[in-house]
Amino acid sequence: MLSTLNRRSFLTGLGCTAAASPFLTPVTFASGTGENRLVVIILRGGMDGLDALRPYGDANFKSLKGRADQAKVTEQQDLDGFFALHPSLTGLMPLWKAGELGFAHAVSTPYRDKRSHFDGQDLLEAGGADLDGNIRDGWLNRMLQNYPGLQSETAYAVGRGDMFLMKGTAPVANWSPDAGLYGLTPQGLSLAGMLMEGDPLFEAAFSEAVSLSGESMGAMDVSNESGEMVMSAMRQSARDAAKGGGHVQIAEFAASKLKEASRIAAFSLNGWDTHANQSRTLAQPLTRLAEVILSLRSGVGEDVWGKTAVIAMTEFGRTARLNGNGGSDHGTGGLMVMSGGALRGGRVWSDWPGLGEADLYQKRDLMPTRDVRAYTGWLMRGLFGFDSGFIESTIFPGLDMGANPKLIT
Repeated sequence: MLSTLNRRSFLTGLGCTAAASPFLTPVTFASGTGENRLVVIILRGGMDGLDALRPYGDANFKSLKGRADQAKVTEQQDLDGFFALHPSLTGLMPLWKAGELGFAHAVSTPYRDKRSHFDGQDLLEAGGADLDGNIRDGWLNRMLQNYPGLQSETAYAVGRGDMFLMKGTAPVANWSPDAGLYGLTPQGLSLAGMLMEGDPLFEAAFSEAVSLSGESMGAMDVSNESGEMVMSAMRQSARDAAKGGGHVQIAEFAASKLKEASRIAAFSLNGWDTHANQSRTLAQPLTRLAEVILSLRSGVGEDVWGKTAVIAMTEFGRTARLNGNGGSDHGTGGLMVMSGGALRGGRVWSDWPGLGEADLYQKRDLMPTRDVRAYTGWLMRGLFGFDSGFIESTIFPGLDMGANPKLIT
């Protein structure tokens, strides 16, 4: 039997420790008694909403430094004569035409001026009005604390990269499709099972991870293999499993859970910090976002999709003008992407502020005209029936939800 030292040496070889298990990543689920589903995607890095959803109908857009080419849109990109999709998002056009895709433009959290990724993401996930430190759980967990009939998938005591969004007293489950379990061969799973055997912490976590993944463990005779040979084989299996498109695997796994008991899913997509060569560097994360949305739609099936809303939000927008490196710097107003069969889509919700110099926030950023939390709050009300006063006082303290944008069918 492999020793505890060897088990932990193997995990360390994968870049993991007991506090950073290879079986966990920031993908979280919760189950409950209602039929509607909510998927929250955090776009880490600050997405440029002016590029993702181009306001070419604003006469000042093409005059902004670096935006002239973005203002030249094709029929395939055009949504409504004013806004147009980035070319990497045009695969979502059928959803727009079906009323299953929408956007909230010129939105932001209450975060202003310092433009730190860390602070901006903390405020986005805490859901408060400021960073005073009084909020110690995430807004999605606060919602779950009051979700009727709440159950949970199996929760892990070990993990890495927990989303502050889901931190709190409500039970949630964590799982890692991209860190060495999802997609492992039966032989790899068998090796991993032997590796964890006899260690209560890792054996229990691994057993639950296998159960959640729906994988089956094959039988292997490794009685004549040394511990180091077993670990070497397992490392290679983990590396091979991790090579396949992680964002699609996350979406497919989320869809498989949402088809069953899960009602809430949350995860992150990285790569939105486009300080240079944005014409190239933004295309890949936007393509991934489109693939995730389409994978969720196909994965859950028509019936569940009709009860699902997907929201993608980022910590802040970016500067209205591009910089000397062809990129954009940290800004303020940005874009929220919404999708799902439960959405009353085919619209861009926006009190558009304009892009003239006098209209910009501090003469540099898109002026935010509505709080991103307000749209999220109205989605929660429409999907789950929460009282507006409760949303404003508990889920998003300090929020004024304002007029109902009627997001849900």
